[in-house]
Amino acid sequence: MLPGAVIGWDMSAALALGDALGVPPLAMAELLPVIEAVMVRKLNEELSANGGPGVRP
Repeated sequence: MLPGAVIGWDMSAALALGDALGVPPLAMAELLPVIEAVMVRKLNEELSANGGPGVRP
């Protein structure tokens, strides 16, 4: 945990969600790390641009 930043996803939850949606495990193993990296980077960029976490107008 890092205050004011996203450091990653709960992969257990992401894998469980993929399983519930019927996504093959091999596809999740290939795609989730790539998707997570992009999402973490973009979320942190947005947090930084908007002054950190919190409600925005």
